[in-house]
Amino acid sequence: MARTNVSACKLVFILISLQSMIQVFANLQSSEEHTHEIHCSRERSRTAYKIIEQYLMPFVEQENYQMSPKCKLHPGNDIFRDQEEHKIHVDVNEWRCGYCKKSFRAEKFLDQHFDNRHYNLLNVSHNNCLADLCGALHCDHVANSVVPKTKCNPAAAARNRHLCESLADSCFPVHQGPSASRLHELFLRQFCDAHTCAGSVKPFVRGGRKHTNIFYLAISILILMLLPIFYLIVFLYQREMRKGTQVLRRISKQSLKKKPS
Repeated sequence: MARTNVSACKLVFILISLQSMIQVFANLQSSEEHTHEIHCSRERSRTAYKIIEQYLMPFVEQENYQMSPKCKLHPGNDIFRDQEEHKIHVDVNEWRCGYCKKSFRAEKFLDQHFDNRHYNLLNVSHNNCLADLCGALHCDHVANSVVPKTKCNPAAAARNRHLCESLADSCFPVHQGPSASRLHELFLRQFCDAHTCAGSVKPFVRGGRKHTNIFYLAISILILMLLPIFYLIVFLYQREMRKGTQVLRRISKQSLKKKPS
């Protein structure tokens, strides 16, 4: 009986120890997840990056200007950039992780996979959340195909304009030469002037990177492929027509030579 009680006590002790270990492990895991929690919107950062690429970088490339890495608009200052470049869009309903080659039905599931499995590859060395610049870059204007008619907030417009002008000053200092001065002016016209409640000034007035329309490109390729076939058909048709004409002429000549008796 005594041995049974001792065994039961040992079993209870083991169970309590296992429960404590599981709780400690859960706490560590929760702490680790909390440590790697990123307070930066991936979606808005993606929108900001696309705006920079389309409406700013063509002019920067045209001026052959090298932006400082300290500039928040610099392509390298995107916490999600390495992960975004490791997205493989295989098909309409298939996205693949460039790190582990795992496939997903939609981009949002791949984003979740990056957050859960590859958070260690985020560029978190310093404050580099492009989503923080959305107010200056008009992310809402680009993300919303139909912009709701809301009353303009002068305080918000002034705040966004101040952020926009500070980006122009820090990324394109006018004292660094003609290229920087021209880009500074362009940035003000392209982004900052639209932050106002007066009038109907729209952003991106200087335009952006021109993308080839896929539909017209496909039509052009199709036409180039069909043109040789069309000319071949015309050539064969004309050749058959000439042969038919020659045969008719021979028949006509033979009929004229043979006169009725």
